[in-house]
Amino acid sequence: MSEPGPNIPLTDSHCHLDFPQFDGEIDDLLARAKARGIRRMVTICTKLISLPPVQALAESQNEVFFAAGTHPMSVADEPLVSVEDLLAVAEHPKCVGIGETGLDYHYTVESKNIQAQSLRIHIEAARQTRLPLIVHARAADDDMTAILSEEHAKDAYTCVMHCFSSSAALAQAALDLGFYLSMSGITAFPKSQGLRDIFAAAPVDRILVETDAPYLAPPPNRGKRNEPSYVADTARIGAEVFNMDYRDFAAQTEANFDRLFTKAAQWQS
Repeated sequence: MSEPGPNIPLTDSHCHLDFPQFDGEIDDLLARAKARGIRRMVTICTKLISLPPVQALAESQNEVFFAAGTHPMSVADEPLVSVEDLLAVAEHPKCVGIGETGLDYHYTVESKNIQAQSLRIHIEAARQTRLPLIVHARAADDDMTAILSEEHAKDAYTCVMHCFSSSAALAQAALDLGFYLSMSGITAFPKSQGLRDIFAAAPVDRILVETDAPYLAPPPNRGKRNEPSYVADTARIGAEVFNMDYRDFAAQTEANFDRLFTKAAQWQS
């Protein structure tokens, strides 16, 4: 079994490098990522008010791309984003996705109606820009399945279910729509065998890997601050799930990322 290293490229498809946990550490963080083969990362803007530093980071670092939207847990406290707002952000050459958006009924079920409205706005922006929708789903499987399916029936769009840890039914619904599932550090937790089984039943050409840093660090760093270099530890587990060599699994997830995030794949510094 090959091991993570600088000669095996990998992409962290979802992280939050603008969060205060990384203040003053970006250069060291990127160096550690490079040493383990992490050649690209997508940092996610969760509120448009936070866009300037996210955009500036992507502009200053060749390996960093960004996506932007309003996180469902923030929707009730932020101005409702418009399709036009998102289209304007998407014009930036390093904006490669729309979101994260979605539904979260675990912490913020009281705002479910505005969350749904916001999700549909983000879907329309994804359609018009042809950038992938980045979806956060927690404790809202039935409504998530309904909205994603209804909107896809109106007009197709692409999507990744980020940090997927929901039910097998939602996974299958997303896959049936042609969407992708992203593995986070949760997949590597010892008690996550049920989740690993869900991924194992999915087509390997529909799998991405991510950190969601600074959260959800996989073993052997569970409980610590997560960072992009640790995505290699999740990918190692992914290789085991699909009974593949690490090098081959990494190459497959790179091909998957390039197929979904076409703007990042076409980027030339």
